[in-house]
Amino acid sequence: MEELTAPVDLGTPGGLLNPAAVAFSRTPLHRPVVPSGARGGWRTKRWEYWGILTPELAVGLTIAHLDYAATLQLYVFERSTGKEIRVDPLKLLPSYADISLPDTLPPLTAFGSFGGSSLRFHDADGGTRLTASSPRVSADLFAEADGDVLGVVVPWSGRRYQYTLKDVARRVSGTVTVDGREYSVGGEDSFAVLDRGRGRWPYSRRWNWGAGAGTVDGVRLGLQVGGKWTAGTPATENALIVDGRLHHYDGELEFQYDLADPASAWRVRGEWIDAVLTPFHRRVAATNAVVISARTWQAFGTWTGTARTPDGTEYALDGMGGWIEEARNRW
Repeated sequence: MEELTAPVDLGTPGGLLNPAAVAFSRTPLHRPVVPSGARGGWRTKRWEYWGILTPELAVGLTIAHLDYAATLQLYVFERSTGKEIRVDPLKLLPSYADISLPDTLPPLTAFGSFGGSSLRFHDADGGTRLTASSPRVSADLFAEADGDVLGVVVPWSGRRYQYTLKDVARRVSGTVTVDGREYSVGGEDSFAVLDRGRGRWPYSRRWNWGAGAGTVDGVRLGLQVGGKWTAGTPATENALIVDGRLHHYDGELEFQYDLADPASAWRVRGEWIDAVLTPFHRRVAATNAVVISARTWQAFGTWTGTARTPDGTEYALDGMGGWIEEARNRW
């Protein structure tokens, strides 16, 4: 797949895919303007997801607008106690007073506030400030921007396409408060991952997504793998980031896992990678609300294995924290 080196519009004013946007980038270069509502066929999806993993917590923060519905999601898993907290208000036919997900190049500010929860992601000062509040969970975090990202456009057709941006190895610091207990976040074993999405989707799609980060043998690594939803297109969302430098890979990967066994390992294999994530916890999330049906199995754990850069240099992934998932959506 070709690399994009200058800004480009994702779509045309009429909502068709711009063929020049079908490429990958190592900085955010796609201007993801897509039509919404009836003008867009009610298929436009926008979201900002931040996943945070620390020695004490797994955290997920989501702001999503699906045209005919919006959702805010706060998820926390306390690793020492096994306690899970899910806060996920859903609003049908939302207004843009409730939620904002700009179709612009960074820096940008995304926010959502309804159902007793508020989230705000604001780019400034060399990173992104992540704040969240709800009756049981609050967060005030800073995810430092440092190094390449992966931006890529997946084209299913001229009218159905997705821009995804994955930033998988950000250092993160701050605090998360869970039921009145404050956790300090920071250090080499804590990291944040951004998953940004803008596009016009088919009604039904299934995907795998995995991410990881850590310092192994003195090298700072970020791992990004995905599949199923990109099959049959020229695009992939597979990459290894080595000390801030992105290496993008064409070709689909093989994912092996057993959804019936929450403790079982997940394996990812391809020409450049052979890796296993061993879970310490698996989250299962489901939504069923009229026209929206979603189910996700997300395993948090530790990576082992190897990955190679295009020049043949092999890197051990042993000990990197991360997660991997299967998601099935009808939306």
